[in-house]
Amino acid sequence: MRVRGMRDVLPGEARRWRDVESAMVDVLDRFAYQEVRLPMLETVELFSRGVGEATDIVEKEMYCLTDRDGQAMALRPEGTAGCARALDENGMLYNQTQRVFYRGPMFRYERPQKGRYRQFHQIGVEAFGLSGPDIDAELIQLGCELWRALGIAGEVRLELNSIGSPAARAAFREALIGWLEPRKASLDPDSRRRLATNPLRILDSKSEETRRALDNGPAFKDYLDDASSEHYAGLKALLAELDIDYVENPRLVRGLDYYTRSVFEWTTDRLGAQGAICAGGRYDGLVELLGGRATPAAGFAIGVERVVLLHDAVHGVSPEVPADVYCCVLQPGLHGAALAAVQRLRRMAPALRFRVHAGGGKLKNQLKRADRSGARWALLFGEAEIREGLAALKDLRGSAEQERLRLADVAARLNGRRAAKE
Repeated sequence: MRVRGMRDVLPGEARRWRDVESAMVDVLDRFAYQEVRLPMLETVELFSRGVGEATDIVEKEMYCLTDRDGQAMALRPEGTAGCARALDENGMLYNQTQRVFYRGPMFRYERPQKGRYRQFHQIGVEAFGLSGPDIDAELIQLGCELWRALGIAGEVRLELNSIGSPAARAAFREALIGWLEPRKASLDPDSRRRLATNPLRILDSKSEETRRALDNGPAFKDYLDDASSEHYAGLKALLAELDIDYVENPRLVRGLDYYTRSVFEWTTDRLGAQGAICAGGRYDGLVELLGGRATPAAGFAIGVERVVLLHDAVHGVSPEVPADVYCCVLQPGLHGAALAAVQRLRRMAPALRFRVHAGGGKLKNQLKRADRSGARWALLFGEAEIREGLAALKDLRGSAEQERLRLADVAARLNGRRAAKE
């Protein structure tokens, strides 16, 4: 039985995932971001130092284990801390700039629901060594291009805020606690718990009563230091030049301790409660928290499951067709020759997917399987076709007459028909 909070991505959906991920990776390549591959297992200390001991991730959500050497390990709950560790450990940050991305599964012990799983997948994008608002603007521009490439740009909105320097955030934190303590009875249970540990997360609460308790309370903008205000103004000016629309959300925070200055989210109304499909911001202190030299940094993470759900909601879900061409073998003993002929066709028509019938059986039954597969064409290989270097081409979805063609002509005909269809 499948473990609760995990899910199986079956063939039709897996193909959509691959198409969505490939479109995003193509955009990242065009922006000259380089891919890194990171381990799924890291030390618990990496996340307690980088993400923050009082965060929900470290307190309640990590999958932890102890290895045979007694080392406390965790399945990665997010990718930024591991990315920073990897680049610093390999001497790629000091006096350098890096623009990278990674992808893969993350793990958090959360309450499963649509769009939220205990194993989920992210594409993370990170830029190190750049302190100005120009890289923040590029990251946001990159996000906009990702949504455009997927055809979902009209379904998402950008929310923006600045949470200032660590000192400014600490001052705001104290003011927020002072505001909420007399109103503690109005807070939802999670927010009452967070008041003593991670009060900024209360701003994220979906409880209407808690949100009312925050009304007229302290605002980040009143606690920003001058440098953070200047950085935020610079970012907004660049977004105006790029004609990128955004909504300022004074309650937007990130749930991880390492964030500073600008933070942002892309959200949608098409997915119900799980409306955030991508989030990020600056984390200038993270590398230093992990023991490296002070290094400015910014980035974001995309929730792949939610982006696929949004893509499906916008474009619909087409039935999965595993093959374009179904190849039938008419007589016993011809299978090896048919496999060899089809391999030649695969090389001549690399954009097409060929499936060779296996398991024997009469031609009538093979054609039934070809039809059920959804393939557009069937190729028939009999003794005469194999001997003469031919194949019989049958259109399963149209009225064209069956033809016997040389393999090179089969490839040309299929390529031509596919191009015409597209």
